[in-house]
Amino acid sequence: MGVNKRYSAAFKQKVVSEIENGKFSVGEAHRVYEIGGGTTIYNWLRRYGKGHLINKTVVVKMKNESDRIKQLEKEKRELEAALAKTQVRVVVLESLIDAAEQELKIDIKKKSGIELPGLLGKE
Repeated sequence: MGVNKRYSAAFKQKVVSEIENGKFSVGEAHRVYEIGGGTTIYNWLRRYGKGHLINKTVVVKMKNESDRIKQLEKEKRELEAALAKTQVRVVVLESLIDAAEQELKIDIKKKSGIELPGLLGKE
């Protein structure tokens, strides 16, 4: 059976302090103090340390990339608004045609030669 080591908070802080002060690298601390686990010290650094020694992912973009993304998002919102407005207009016009057909008792869509398949569930 393997030995399950438990480290005190004071020990963890000592190791973290020595790494942050440059006395040891993370690998050296693993060897000197015989600390098991590949991420153990990194977890300690995250919890007790200043956090500046842990690798971080930073996304770097050119200014024009961000501006282009904002412009495209604005255009998308404008197109979505125009589409919604057009869809409402189609529904209103179809309702108007339906009302006129009922009132005048004629089939306007067939007489005009205009086919509106699929709109408002009519085919």
